[in-house]
Parts: sequence; structure tokens; C-alpha cells
Amino acid sequence: MRVIGGEAKRCRLATLKGKDLRPTSERVKEALFNILANRVPGSRFLDLFAGTGGIGIEALSRGAESAVFVERDPRAVKLIRENLERTGLSNRAQVYGRDVLSLLPYLARKKERFDLVYIDPPYQRGYEKKVLRLLAELDLLEAEGLVVVESSARELPPDKVHRLVLKRRERYGDTALSFYALEEEKVCE
Repeated sequence: MRVIGGEAKRCRLATLKGKDLRPTSERVKEALFNILANRVPGSRFLDLFAGTGGIGIEALSRGAESAVFVERDPRAVKLIRENLERTGLSNRAQVYGRDVLSLLPYLARKKERFDLVYIDPPYQRGYEKKVLRLLAELDLLEAEGLVVVESSARELPPDKVHRLVLKRRERYGDTALSFYALEEEKVCE
């Protein structure tokens, strides 16, 4: 696994052996960042279920102002920190070794808001809908922000969750990327 673009391009990232983590493939990562290209520079990026941090690190390498990584596995948290040091990007990152569902209310209390949110939960466990709902209810997304959910192409997240509406969906083999934005508020005339 490596960084594929930006200031840390070609830097190798450490990963865990075995099947405990499912890193996003380089093909999917490249497609994702081609789609997000203009949105990443200067953005505040939230990487949920961060694994070894590959997606958030890619965002930082491509010019994100900051990135917050959330991962509950202590071994993966250690790797995120190691990968941030390895790439020289740790000064723009925060790493939380906590459960995503319990951390989101904490970020809301801190008045955190993000331009881009990446959700890559364990497949087929129903986290996508819960996390999308919390992001919308807790007002963690900037008005023009975007949420991307990585999921199995066989079990896609819903087209709408609370105020988040599906805007685009791409499939790459067994993986799907679903892009959500906040529903536009109706103006009464």
C-alpha cells in the first residue's frame, strides 16, 4: 500500500497482516481522488473506520488542510500514527482511538465541521446508515460538504438518510463508492 499522489507520493504505508483490515485498493483510491480532485485542497477531512489511514493520508498528501482519523482497533491506531510520521504529515492530523458512533457526538460538541467525510466500515454490518444519520443530525458536514461511503457492491447504502441524499454512485468490481450531499432546503416564496 502506498500514497499515489501529492507531496508524499510513492511513500509506502505500513499495514496489518491478515484479514483484520481491508485496505481500500489503489484502483478505488485513485478513482476516488480523481472524482474529489478539486475538493481536496484546503479541505477539512474526516476518515471514519480509518484502518491504517490510507485514505486520510492521501487527502493530506493532496493538500487537505487537516484530517481527523477515527479507528477503534489499537493496532491500527498505532499504524495510522506510524504512517503519518513516515509521510511527514502528522502535524496536520488528529487520531482518535475510539468507536466511530461514540466519537461523532464528541466532535459535534467541539463544534467540528468537515468538508469531506470518508466512511469505510466493516462490510455488511449496517454501520453506513447509522453513521450517515449521525453526521446529518449532529451537523458535522459543511453546507457544501460531501460524504463518501465505501461499501460492498452487493449491499449498497440507502439513497437517502435523514438530510443526506445520494448524488453519485460508482462501482469498481466488488466495491462501491456512494457520494452524498446535504439536501437543499426548500425556500418558501
